[in-house]
Order: sequence, then structure tokens, then C-alpha cells
Amino acid sequence: MSQYLGPPPNKGHLSVARLANYWYVACQSAELKGKPLARTILGIPVVLFRNREGSASALLDRCPHRNVPLSLGSIPRSGNIQCAYHGWQFDGQGQCQFVPGLMDGSATKERRCPRFEVCEQEGLVWVYPALDEKPENGPFHLGLDKLSDHTIVVHQVDAQATLHATLENALDVPHTAFLHRGLFRTGTRNKVRVRITRTSLGVEAEYIGEPRPSGIVGRVLSPGGGIVEHWDRFRLPSIAQVEYRLGVESHFVVTALCTPVSDFHTHLTAVAAFRTPLPAPLLKPLLRFVGLRIFAQDARVLRAQTENIRQFGGEQFMSSELDMLGPHIWWLLRQAERSESTESPFEKELTFLA
Repeated sequence: MSQYLGPPPNKGHLSVARLANYWYVACQSAELKGKPLARTILGIPVVLFRNREGSASALLDRCPHRNVPLSLGSIPRSGNIQCAYHGWQFDGQGQCQFVPGLMDGSATKERRCPRFEVCEQEGLVWVYPALDEKPENGPFHLGLDKLSDHTIVVHQVDAQATLHATLENALDVPHTAFLHRGLFRTGTRNKVRVRITRTSLGVEAEYIGEPRPSGIVGRVLSPGGGIVEHWDRFRLPSIAQVEYRLGVESHFVVTALCTPVSDFHTHLTAVAAFRTPLPAPLLKPLLRFVGLRIFAQDARVLRAQTENIRQFGGEQFMSSELDMLGPHIWWLLRQAERSESTESPFEKELTFLA
């Protein structure tokens, strides 16, 4: 287990989990071009750039010479990252390759910047924020190769909330009838059965017998109505996925890849894949508009929740059976933070009004 490098723990009871030994999305591949890119993961400043081979690299965003952020620098023809202060250059492995002014310009093993493992796949750049560690497994795979007949939309947004609160919000069904009334669901309620299954890696809710949601999103997903297949999933450390399917024609899956910037700031890279009988060029801007409207409502509530938690000096939760995934997500996060991999499978069914 690597040493945590972020800010000191908060006082009081707060649902803050810090999982350094996992992969997180740092940016989209298209964002990483000819300049250094600054990101923060778990409170740790990271600089990303493309090295001389064109591969993505990530270093601690601090020049070891005089502590200036390397992200303020540039990428010369050498393909190294060059500090803006004194021009020291570092390669993708963090090794200093050039010191301007030295007679031979040579670097030594002592002149080195700590690095992070990077993986670039499916148009995303992932970083493993444990310095100089080699992870045993790769990052989450979206499976876009199996969705070649789908339209893909990627959008990035930010929530001023903890990772746990952001994940719970993304997978919480009951609030949609109130906060998103008309966009996702209306006031009409129907009995729905849900099966909750938890493993050591995540938790899933399968909704059985659910009519098509009555809001705008539901009408787009299935213009003819009917019963949908619906799953909500969480996977460690920070993946929230919502999937709807109706027959063979309509399929909609949104995967929110959450990156904890700091304790109360979470960055989301949302990857939506959809296939419906309606023309994709028409639906794409509509779904983007509705999706951003829904997230704006969520972001406003999450920000208010965070402000209230800070005002009251901590959290107090009073839950019911309708809080189907949030407690399981928190349990899994805490188990992972403590490096406890005890297998504790869980399965339960209940009926509620949605």
C-alpha cells in the first residue's frame, strides 16, 4: 500500500474515502496535445504530457529543482517536459534528461521527478495515483468495441461533493421523481421490484417490471412505451453505470467515471452510448441538452448538501430501504480504503413505488 500524499484527514464524521491504489480518468485522449495538462487526483497535483513516442505520461506536478509546477512549462522537440523556471527537462519516466548551462547537460539518477502509471484506452487517459507503483490490474473497460452500432457521447462535468455522495446521487432512483420531475419521471407512481446484489467488487440493482419512465428521457428511449429492463451498477473505486433496454431496438447506457479531485470535489467523465429507432443525429443534441439539465439540478443539490454538511460540522444520516445502493457503496469504499477484501456477498429483493 502506497503512502497517501493528499491533504490531512477532516475532523468529525464525513463520508470521505481516499483510495490511492486504483485507476482514475485524468482526461480524454483528445485533450492531451502539445502542451502539459494539469490535473488533481485525490488532492495530488499531476501533470500529463505526451512523450517523444507520443504516449501519455504523468509526473508529480512539481519540478524537483525549485518546486515550480511543471504544468507551467512546455514540450520542446525532444518530447520531454521542460520546466518554465530553469528549463530542466524530464522524460516520461521522470528522469531528468537535460539541465541548461551544464557543460555536458547531463542528468543523473538523483535528478528525477516521481511518476505515475498511465493507461490510455477507449479515448481516455487513466492515471494510477500511487507514486512509482506498478498496479496489478488495468483500469475499468467500457466495452465500446461491443457497442459499434451505438452513438457515443462523452461529456465532463464537476460536482462539489464527496465521491460517495456523487456516486450515490448518480444511482439513486427515488430522487428522480422530485428533483427531475418532468425530465425523467412524472408524479405517476408504479410498483417496481428490485433485486440488489453485492460482491466484493461492486453492487448492482436490477429493476423488474418497471414501466418506461414517463418523462422526456423515457419517451426518447422508448417512444412506444412498454416495460424496460433497468440496471444501476457501482464498481470500485468510482464507476457508476445506468443501463436501460427495451426489446432489441432501444438501448441506453451511461457510465460515469468519477475522479476524486479532492475530498469535496469530484470530476465526472460521462460516457453515454445509445441506440433507438429514432435518428441519432436528431437525438444526440437533445440527449446532451436534457442530460446537462438533469446534471445541473443534481449539481445544485450536491453543492447545497456539501455546504450544509460543513455548516453543521459533519453528517447525520437517516435512511430507509429506499436508499438501495448508497449504504452498499459506502461499505465497499471503506473496505477498499482499509485494504480489506473480505468476501461479503449480499442479495435482497424489495418492492417500492417509482
